Amino acid sequence: MVLSLRKALASDIDFLQQLRDASMRKYLIDAGMPTSREAYLQRVQYQFEHAKVVEVNGESAGLFKSLFEPKQHRWYLVQIQIMPIYQRAGIGRQLIQQLIEQSHQQNFDVGLSVIKSNPAKRLYERLGFVVVDESDCEFEMVNFAVTKSTPVSNLSENKRF
Repeated sequence: MVLSLRKALASDIDFLQQLRDASMRKYLIDAGMPTSREAYLQRVQYQFEHAKVVEVNGESAGLFKSLFEPKQHRWYLVQIQIMPIYQRAGIGRQLIQQLIEQSHQQNFDVGLSVIKSNPAKRLYERLGFVVVDESDCEFEMVNFAVTKSTPVSNLSENKRF
């Protein structure tokens, strides 16, 4: 399996809306969040300049969107969605681990939010993310950058929210 990322283009928007429906619809409904085509389009277009299409063997398979937030001193995983036929193949794990490694090398945290009913939360926890806040329908999670000079007992003091 050859995994690659490429910058998302306007011509990818139909695929990205289909991806959102295929990968997120159930969790959006569970959370009482909108599932209209317009709502999907709005979410796809949010921070679109940071969007990358995940390709497997040259075929569009997902979306990876991350950005640096200098005021929070962190990288933020805005969206990761993988088509169901490609899920459970380690694609999401690999992409997130690369983001974590890149961020931690620069001593930056990685943040994300996840819908409460989304089983991806378990993956995020296995990758070292912890819940730092929550709303009615989402958890805010952070994977903290730990340096040798940061005692583990002080991690709770390092929250940058």
